[in-house]
Amino acid sequence: MSEVVYDEVVRARAPWSHVVHTGETLRIIDVGGNQAVDCVLFDAHDPTERYSAPDTVVAQGNVFLVPGTTLMTITGSAVDRHDTIGGACSKESNALRYGFHTVAQHACVENFLHEMGLHGLGARDLQSNINWFMNVPVDPDGTLGIVDGISAPGLWVDVRAERDVLVVVSNCPQVNNPCNGFDPTPVRMVITR
Repeated sequence: MSEVVYDEVVRARAPWSHVVHTGETLRIIDVGGNQAVDCVLFDAHDPTERYSAPDTVVAQGNVFLVPGTTLMTITGSAVDRHDTIGGACSKESNALRYGFHTVAQHACVENFLHEMGLHGLGARDLQSNINWFMNVPVDPDGTLGIVDGISAPGLWVDVRAERDVLVVVSNCPQVNNPCNGFDPTPVRMVITR
C-alpha cells in the first residue's frame, strides 16, 4: 500500500513545483478534463541535468510519451499518450499566433520562470518541456497541430522518480487554442511512496 506524502490541487493557470524524491511517484490528475499541464524536470541536486525532449525522442524513436517512457519513468497513464514537441506558450508566441491583443495574456513561460526562480533558476535554465494530456497530432507529411485534448475529468498520469527530481509545472493558462478546451481547469498533484 502506498503512503500519500503530498496532495495539492493546483488552481487553473497557476504554476507549481516540488521535489519528488527517489522512488516516489507523482500522480497528475486532470480534475476538470481537457487540461494541458506543461512540465519541466531537473535533477534536484544538479539542475544542469534536466529533461530533454530531443534526446528523449531520439532515444525512444517516438515523438509521444507513453507508459514505459523513461524520463522519470511513466509507470501508468489513463491517457494513451502525452506531447513532447508542442512546447510552452509565451506572451510572444501568443501575440504571433493569435494577434497582438493577446500579448498581455499570462502564459506558461512566465509561470515556469516565476516558479523556477523560487529554486534559484532563471531563463537560461528553461528548456524543452513535456505537455501532459496535450494532443499534438503529427500528420504523415510532418505537419502538427494543437487540437482538443484527449483527457477527461479524473484521468491521470503516474511518473516515478529514479533520482531526486525538481518538477516544475505550469497548469497551462492558454485560452486561444483548444489544448484546454478554451477553459483552463485545476489539476491535482499527489505524491506517494
